[in-house]
Amino acid sequence: MPLPHREAAWDLLTQHTKSESLRRHCLGVEAALRAYARYFEEDEELWGVTGLLHDFDYEEHPTPDEHPLWGCRLLEVLGYPEEVIHAIKGHAEYLGVPRISPLDKALFACDELVGFLMAVAYVRPTKNLIGVEPSSVRKKMKDKAFARAVSREDIIQGAVELGVDLDEHIGTVRAALQDQAAALGLQPASASSAELGR
Repeated sequence: MPLPHREAAWDLLTQHTKSESLRRHCLGVEAALRAYARYFEEDEELWGVTGLLHDFDYEEHPTPDEHPLWGCRLLEVLGYPEEVIHAIKGHAEYLGVPRISPLDKALFACDELVGFLMAVAYVRPTKNLIGVEPSSVRKKMKDKAFARAVSREDIIQGAVELGVDLDEHIGTVRAALQDQAAALGLQPASASSAELGR
């Protein structure tokens, strides 16, 4: 079955997710997975759609007994490929689904890190990730009061499973998010006041 178009995936996300912050999180994970698809020379559309949809059911079905299984059942009905569904199941550590493929590992590796980096950006005066070094992100990770809902263990484990150095991982995801600054509510690198007013 061919992969449904990205537009169809976006429609599905927005139908089930009204929260702007959760939509931005999904867009951030999409951007990170697209970056890793290019890095690993994989199917960028497949990886991007997986990132976009990994939490599409979370707002309506937030409990571990429903998320992401409710969404995965719907994706099966809609004809999404098995590799997308398996990766989404694998990003929920509590399901115990083994992460086997590079896509499985990349989704798990990017999910929590995207949330953490976006929290870092939102508290900065510049409201972006420009100039944020991996060392400062790792230092922030030690502050348990900051973005306390984000699992530091999952961030570290994700980089290990993906087979990339943690600093490199932080740098890759940071660049992917900043490239999509406008969609994520981050300040672009050089935004004029006219652009910011749009």
